[in-house]
Amino acid sequence: MRDLYEVLGVERAASQSDLKKAYRRLAQQFHPDKNPDDKSAEEKFKEAANAYQVLSDDEQRAVYDRYGFDGLRRGGGGGGPGAGFSNVEDIFSAFGDMFGDFFGGRSSGRRQPRGADLKIDLGLTFAEAVWGCTKDVKVTRDIACATCKGSGAAAGSKVETCATCRGKGQVVHAQGFFMVQSTCPQCRGAGKTIKDPCGECRGRGTMPETSTMTVTVPSGVDHGQTLRLAGKGEAISGGATGHLYVVLHVQGDERFRRDGDDILTEIPVSFVKAALGGEIEVYTLEDNCDGVATIELKPGTQPGDVMVRRGQGVPHVNAQGRGDQVIQFKVEIPKKLSARQEELLRELAGELGEEGLKSEKRGLFSRKK
Repeated sequence: MRDLYEVLGVERAASQSDLKKAYRRLAQQFHPDKNPDDKSAEEKFKEAANAYQVLSDDEQRAVYDRYGFDGLRRGGGGGGPGAGFSNVEDIFSAFGDMFGDFFGGRSSGRRQPRGADLKIDLGLTFAEAVWGCTKDVKVTRDIACATCKGSGAAAGSKVETCATCRGKGQVVHAQGFFMVQSTCPQCRGAGKTIKDPCGECRGRGTMPETSTMTVTVPSGVDHGQTLRLAGKGEAISGGATGHLYVVLHVQGDERFRRDGDDILTEIPVSFVKAALGGEIEVYTLEDNCDGVATIELKPGTQPGDVMVRRGQGVPHVNAQGRGDQVIQFKVEIPKKLSARQEELLRELAGELGEEGLKSEKRGLFSRKK
């Protein structure tokens, strides 16, 4: 993936004005209307738009400057160029105002209307978020009317261009010294009129439907992130279908604490094993987060000491590799001792030259709570 500044051909210190000029130049050069059926030009057109989308946003630009693409991926909300524009129509929708003053054809006229975007919530277990899954969700939305195929017109009837706005969907009128553009009152922005509407949808071109969709959740997602399902939102007569946004809600797991793609696991260790060393078992993310691994505990391990298992954390979203697993040792002190255990500890204390211990009558651990 190329550096975003390199894509636009600007220095890292470029101003917003410089970024806009560079993007306009590239968009003009690789515009689909100027390069019909040229997949290479279309990809460059999308690449430039994705780069400008990030760098024109001060917050995203600051994250990218400091952390690069990893920072954008970890930012959530579908951020980063990998989650940017997937087709040119989305680019026209986002930057249509910029295109209008120097592009001809479809981007300089009335933008194609798009159906409403929808948002749903999706709950995931910790393991489902780590390793990915497929989930079925129910969505109620408007889809194209099957009777009129989304045109809104009855069989044999024609859809006519609105005479008031001449198909633009917008009308311009004077308001004092200014010219104001507003939605056409005759066609309500559709740019067309229907004399004989479809009896099924009453001319709307759409009908409500509740259906089950399968959502593919990639491995490594986190709580609060959003997946975009392009074209799975609501339909609109004569326009493109909106998008469906799936907001993820991930349950916690008491065995693992997540920080980005790294995880922290606290492991209790007896004070004897901490002093002498030995083998201990730790929880891992393998086997759908129910895995176990044996690690070597070094003699003299102190409370709070950590061991890092490189590449054993959460998989990176849509990228190779994984984060790390950090094992933190929690040394436990027994609250009660048998007479023999207390005797052995006192012998050890003598060997170590410990002073100021509680008398044998009360004992170090014999105090009542």
